[in-house]
Amino acid sequence: MSLRTSTDEDTGVAVVTLDRPDRLNAIDLGMARELTATWRALRFDDSVRAVVLTGSGTRAFSTGIDRDVVVPQPGSPYMQDDPLLTIGPKANDLWKPVVAAVEGMACGGAFYLLGECEFVVAGADAVFFDPHTTYGMVSAYESVLMAQRMPYGEVARMMLMGTAERISARRAYGIGLVSEVTEAGGALAAATACAAVVAGYPAAGVQGTVRALWAAREAACAAGFAQAPHLISLGNLPAERQAELFAARRSSGFRVR
Repeated sequence: MSLRTSTDEDTGVAVVTLDRPDRLNAIDLGMARELTATWRALRFDDSVRAVVLTGSGTRAFSTGIDRDVVVPQPGSPYMQDDPLLTIGPKANDLWKPVVAAVEGMACGGAFYLLGECEFVVAGADAVFFDPHTTYGMVSAYESVLMAQRMPYGEVARMMLMGTAERISARRAYGIGLVSEVTEAGGALAAATACAAVVAGYPAAGVQGTVRALWAAREAACAAGFAQAPHLISLGNLPAERQAELFAARRSSGFRVR
């Protein structure tokens, strides 16, 4: 199992933890299936009225899809399989509020998850970036989701600068990606405290509000997602060339802003 779920029966808050710290909580196909199953199971658990999503350890919330994952693709350019499209709560029709608690790195495919959370709490050492362009890939779904949470210029800079820059927790707070910055290591406690407050309110009103908030965003997401497969097909380098660029990556040389 690469996912842990615990529930506080007194508060009605469930904590869902991405649990592959040795892989920086990167999402493999097993974790993707577990996330889908978890969100769908939480729809039926009336004892859970709010959820906190976090990553195991302090190095990363998640670095997105595991680079070792091989996803077979149909031969047609009109069809594309993306295992991350179904890992978020909204994609699984869960309208209970989900608060993200981020420590360390959150990048790339992690935005599929953060983009479907109500708000994000980050520890002081958290950083956000998107490596797609550096490795010859189109940032499509991630860009669409983050464009709903950040000013256009900020999300454009993050996506286009690739691994050359990382957005600090403080900067993320200033541009609206993050709603609260805690001391390093404090994000989970702060996010859980928020979730406990919300879980204490009548569930029908809370869930209706979550649904209304998402309704304001989903039309834009749907339009962007409709374009994404074609843009990825046109713009991505061959997998072999992507792997070469990834293998040549440097662990230093980026700036944090």
